[in-house]
Amino acid sequence: MNKLIERVLSILTIISFTGVIGAVVVQIMSRYLPYSAVWTEEVTRYLFIYTICFGAPLGLLRGEYINVDVLITKFPAVLRKYYEIVIYVLILALNIVVIFQGYNFTLIGQSQKSATMGFPMSIIHFGFVIMGVFLSYYSLVQILRILKNQYNFDPGYEEE
Repeated sequence: MNKLIERVLSILTIISFTGVIGAVVVQIMSRYLPYSAVWTEEVTRYLFIYTICFGAPLGLLRGEYINVDVLITKFPAVLRKYYEIVIYVLILALNIVVIFQGYNFTLIGQSQKSATMGFPMSIIHFGFVIMGVFLSYYSLVQILRILKNQYNFDPGYEEE
């Protein structure tokens, strides 16, 4: 199940980022063509939001977040284990708040329309709920991996 979720998030990240690149290319080309693509700025922003919403959980799963570990690497293994658990519990707690507040934000967006595209802003706002759910899920996955001694403390480690 984890691999399927990871695969879907990876594909959605690639699609949304490819969309960002495509929209930016259209925006640049429209400067030199008689066609004015006013929608590209908005689409770029929204696709970038979704790129982050799909990509951030993958970064958490793979341990690719930026951290300063000068002191942490000197901790004994047991202390480092508890430190990592505390970090993932804090990430989980923060994302539970993000889920609930993102849901409220999504409800607000139902009455608003996109400026140039005309679709409900709740579609964009719902990305925060998606991100919060998957970051919470992967925080729990990482906590369980640590408790089962299956967690590699090397940054950027990706489990095969």
